[in-house]
Amino acid sequence: MSIQVYGIPNCSTCKKALTWLQHNNIDHEFINTKDTPPTREMIQNWVKSLGFAPMRNTSGQSYRALGEQKKIWTDEQWIDAFTHDAMLLKRPLIVKDGTAVLVGFKNEAVVQEKLGL
Repeated sequence: MSIQVYGIPNCSTCKKALTWLQHNNIDHEFINTKDTPPTREMIQNWVKSLGFAPMRNTSGQSYRALGEQKKIWTDEQWIDAFTHDAMLLKRPLIVKDGTAVLVGFKNEAVVQEKLGL
């Protein structure tokens, strides 16, 4: 099983997810989206798996700066936005064996289910 966690190091939710993974001895790779932004193809696959709505970081400055037009954007417009500004992505985004399975980290039982543990 291959697990990648996409996020930023100073995000408290990312820290919580990484701590939980380490505590449960789950091998994973952390990818800092500021240093290594995801490609358009990766984002397209993530949107295909999760949909664009759960992937939006609605509490961030980048999201608020988009204006009202964001309410009627298509998947393609969101993919463009995510590609140009990774801070629009909710964190952490967890990929298992190449497929996005979860975004955010609130419920450990959901994480276990999505990772097949």
